[in-house]
Amino acid sequence: MASASELATRSVVVGNTTVNMDADSEIQRLTRRSFATGAIAALAGGSALAWLATRSTIGGIPWPLRRVLQFNESVAQSLFDSNRLAPEFSAQRAVEPRVNGRVGLHTATDTESWMVRIVGKADQRVPLAAIKELPAYEMTTELKCVEGWSSVVRWKGARLADFLAKYGSPSSFVGLSTPTVAADSHGNVDRYYVGLDRPSALHPQTLLCYEMNGESLTEGHGAPLRLVSTVKYGYKCIKRVGVIELSENRPADYWAERGYDWYAGH
Repeated sequence: MASASELATRSVVVGNTTVNMDADSEIQRLTRRSFATGAIAALAGGSALAWLATRSTIGGIPWPLRRVLQFNESVAQSLFDSNRLAPEFSAQRAVEPRVNGRVGLHTATDTESWMVRIVGKADQRVPLAAIKELPAYEMTTELKCVEGWSSVVRWKGARLADFLAKYGSPSSFVGLSTPTVAADSHGNVDRYYVGLDRPSALHPQTLLCYEMNGESLTEGHGAPLRLVSTVKYGYKCIKRVGVIELSENRPADYWAERGYDWYAGH
């Protein structure tokens, strides 16, 4: 670190002449250069944002950003392996994760008589009791949020693949949503919905869960039935599953309509 006397005066060589340079002058020179550099960067960033704002949109976001998401999806799909399982942890490490979102949970519901409606290629209603009769699967895995946090949680439920094998029919996509409810006085509908590609839906660690950490699901965590998938980020793990739609077309997705990645694999 320079001493006080060294800070007071600097020397520079110009040709064969040594010129003393006042420290304040040097600081001013550096400050002007930093300001100019920052101003150029800010202008470039502002110009980029202005340019993005004038682009046409795909799915609600400017097409250049959507193209980036589509590229990410293609990479994630190319790396997907249905035989690759997420690591499991000791049950003692399990904790209660954040609730982190209540869309679709604001409307009161009767969990005792819960039914899951299947629409699309099949059309029927399956009671929760029937889902609990399917082979139970337990796993202690990491729930990952796209925001950057994660929690180790112990889940119990039926594989979505087993459910679809018994009650569904082959389809390219699976859409899951909370039950449709009437709009309130402001026209808002309390409904959450996600879409899954077939390979992700049939992954052995994609479950319709009814227990978390050895207890029945709480309302905030999606009682009486929620989706958990180790190959998707948390915003795909829909709570309070009430409708399952089988389709050949990519289903709507709540957060994809708000600029997030539809595929959401990790």
